[in-house]
Amino acid sequence: MALEQRRRAPSFTPPQALALGFALMIFTGTILLALPIAHEPGQQLTLVDALFMATSAVCVTGLAVVDVATTFSTFGEVVLMLLVQAGGLGIMSLSTMMFLVTGRRIGLQERLMMQEALGSFSIAGVVKTTRSIITTTLIVEAVGAALLTLRFLAYYPPGQALYFGVFHAITAFNNAGFDLTSQSLRIFNRDPFILLVVAGLILLGGIGFIVMQDVWRQRRWERFALQTKIVLVVTGGLLVAGTLLILALEYGNPATLGPLPFPDKFFNALFTSVTFRTAGFESISMGRMAYAALLVAIVLMYIGGSPGGTGGGIRTTTFAVIILAVRATVRGTEEIQVMGRRLPRELLDRAIAIAAMAMAIIVVVGGLLLVTESHVVSDPGNPVTIADVLFEGTSAFSTVGLTTGVTPHLSIPGRLLIALTMYIGRIGPLTAAVALAQRRRERAHIEYPEERVMIG
Repeated sequence: MALEQRRRAPSFTPPQALALGFALMIFTGTILLALPIAHEPGQQLTLVDALFMATSAVCVTGLAVVDVATTFSTFGEVVLMLLVQAGGLGIMSLSTMMFLVTGRRIGLQERLMMQEALGSFSIAGVVKTTRSIITTTLIVEAVGAALLTLRFLAYYPPGQALYFGVFHAITAFNNAGFDLTSQSLRIFNRDPFILLVVAGLILLGGIGFIVMQDVWRQRRWERFALQTKIVLVVTGGLLVAGTLLILALEYGNPATLGPLPFPDKFFNALFTSVTFRTAGFESISMGRMAYAALLVAIVLMYIGGSPGGTGGGIRTTTFAVIILAVRATVRGTEEIQVMGRRLPRELLDRAIAIAAMAMAIIVVVGGLLLVTESHVVSDPGNPVTIADVLFEGTSAFSTVGLTTGVTPHLSIPGRLLIALTMYIGRIGPLTAAVALAQRRRERAHIEYPEERVMIG
């Protein structure tokens, strides 16, 4: 009987188990955020809005249809913070933590799911790596919370400064972008200390735990793994390029960088370049930026963070592989070479697939938003434009959490669509990449003749 029940028990693949785990976290968060105790007196949150906020938290996005500071009680804010932490760590890291605390044995199925969550090439050492991820997360967040608390003491009473420090350290490191100020970090755009600490937390969360561990253990460039080198080079390049472009495009904009002295212009451009990639904080108003700067933002959001991190997008390594393949094609070489190494051709196939799927999803979501939000897009008295809608869809898919002001005005279908997009963005590219990596090649029964077609 026991054997028969075991056979009838549903069996999930690692990608399916991860998707289900995130869905269960979102469901639990929705119920908790919908409770009256989670709201300030006089405030109400519909079930759709609770679902949206829970999805945004678990998917570490940061988009909000309500003001967190004025809508949620302390209980609701803590629930939101814990959902962000759970979403950043991932369902398997939380499960591993429970296994370690209770002394339960971690079986093969759990190790396979850890491998899926980490994007690792084998199950060897996944338990140790997951344990290190948990420890690293808590240490980095604790240091960030301490630094922010010390600075917040200049603005708030000690208790509030500590609470704000912990909350913003967790949401920054997990690249979520929720805030308790009702103005994001715009009120601190002349405080480089806060901007740099938050930017540092965002970067550490976005580059990935594997890269952080490799840097910590090896500490010398020549000893770093190839992935670590690629992530650091691409991250640094995008950071510098983004900073310079934002500084140039927004330098004289009276609604953003214009009124600030040059040092503050630079720090805000740097912070904005960081937050465009993975997090939803803003020190200058997104809704008042020039269209050229918004285009830069869309590109940076599309690329996103790095594998194994808390950011979204197609990931820096995917972008790097495509760029390297283009370089190889231009040079007329068949091999994709980088830093004295040769990349297997199948990596390019997966990179193109991920980039194409991401682009397709963003275009489809943008098109659907033009339909669901047609009443505001077509309103001549409303400032919402097609660029704003495209920005919104990209931000949701890449789990960035920035908005030009569209999110609070979304219709119910629009809110459900963005919630679904955030969910797909959190699990879709990672799950698709690992599924393609683990797919076994099957020998074809029929081999078709080869024929070329014209390209370009």
